Amino acid sequence: MRLTLLVPELIWPEPGDTQTLADLAAPAFRWLDGHADLARSTAISWEKSLLEQFAVADAGSAAFRRLGEDGSAPDDGHWLCADPVHLRFHHERIVLADAGAFDIDAAEAEALVGALNTEFADIGVFHAATPRRWYLRLHAAVDHLAAPLSAVAGRRMDSDLSDKTSPLHRWLNEVQMFLHLHPVNAARAAAGKPAINSLWLWGNGQAATPANGPDAVFADDPLARGLARAAGITARALPAKADAVLDSGAQRPLVVIDMLLPNVLYENPEGWRQAFARLDTEWLAPIHGRLGKTVKNLVVVAPTIYGRLHWTLAAGARWKFWKSGRTPQQVAQALAGPQGKAS
Repeated sequence: MRLTLLVPELIWPEPGDTQTLADLAAPAFRWLDGHADLARSTAISWEKSLLEQFAVADAGSAAFRRLGEDGSAPDDGHWLCADPVHLRFHHERIVLADAGAFDIDAAEAEALVGALNTEFADIGVFHAATPRRWYLRLHAAVDHLAAPLSAVAGRRMDSDLSDKTSPLHRWLNEVQMFLHLHPVNAARAAAGKPAINSLWLWGNGQAATPANGPDAVFADDPLARGLARAAGITARALPAKADAVLDSGAQRPLVVIDMLLPNVLYENPEGWRQAFARLDTEWLAPIHGRLGKTVKNLVVVAPTIYGRLHWTLAAGARWKFWKSGRTPQQVAQALAGPQGKAS
């Protein structure tokens, strides 16, 4: 088996945060770091890293994600992810929070999407696959380049949310004013909840046919599951432990372990520590025990703020008993060091 793990935010983004990183027991991670070859490349989103696993260009994420939501096949429509967000001012800058940072119920999503469809019927048709994940099918294609939501959630932004050159820029300002005045947001304000006062539009482009990818995907994320379906391969839910993957019979499985990601996006260091401990004991440790038996090669791809990290490990490396690895804190500090080197 050649096993690939895609693990967004594997390294905590604040190397000086000793409260989060100090005393983090991680024997399996230290084994991985000590025995694997580590390379670092330019930081890119985890969504783009996922697309590259299927040899797909950085386009069509909305169509693929829809396919993973409900099996809706990509068609000749022009789709965008139109995810609901909350914008607020912080230190004279705008901060964007996605719907994972606050609650939206199904009735609120239905009311807002229905109102948007009535008000902006000339632009396209909105659809809420879930209260947190919305889509827009445009009547006409536009060239709208935007980072995935995960790349901007929780981040400070310039006062202009969109690229001014995008045809959707003026329209998005109209959407923000419309949402600000909607009764759903008035009710949310009265209840002390963040307003759903904008949309993040991203993921446009045609969905190409995936190729040269894994032969099985284990993931809960709809984008990953959609790519698997488009490639005609098995898409299974992410199991609790590695054994289910190791015993699956797959030869080139891709496992998307995204449990660390929300804890970074929503600044939850204790949640990240707990998720990292689970990763170490329930995934890396069992893989370590079966390296050279079930697992012949292991690749760990970790998009982080430090860059995209690749640990590559062949079965023969298990005999290098003299090699020792670093703790997560030591790796974070090395990545952030003045020389800018990953090792």
